[in-house]
Amino acid sequence: MLHTFAEWQISLLQKRGATEEYPFDEHTTVYKVGGKMFALVSSDEVPLRMTLKCDPDEAEALRIQYPAIVPGYHMSKRHWNTVTLDDSIPEEEIFDLVEGSYRLVVASLPKAVREGLAKDLESRKPMMAE
Repeated sequence: MLHTFAEWQISLLQKRGATEEYPFDEHTTVYKVGGKMFALVSSDEVPLRMTLKCDPDEAEALRIQYPAIVPGYHMSKRHWNTVTLDDSIPEEEIFDLVEGSYRLVVASLPKAVREGLAKDLESRKPMMAE
């Protein structure tokens, strides 16, 4: 399980086109792709909290399934969830949530920007069983 801010920072910045900014304060890192946010991490909290974009129907289902997932802090409660990284959610689920957030944001980008990222996104799709 990734536990430290530095570990999550490395993981999030490995997304193609990902950048980080500190527009709010020195403890809230915003990760963007194509100039749009896909994740926010509060580095001054233990355990860490990460806010991620989510499909509205899935967002609600996740909140029911996991007490550590709540409506997005200071974000649209319909489209964003805040995840407390307290080991109560399987690591693979968190990685899936990060990937889902990234993909939702990429899908909303202009076509030219999406095309520049498409090759990397294709390589991330799981192999289909034949």
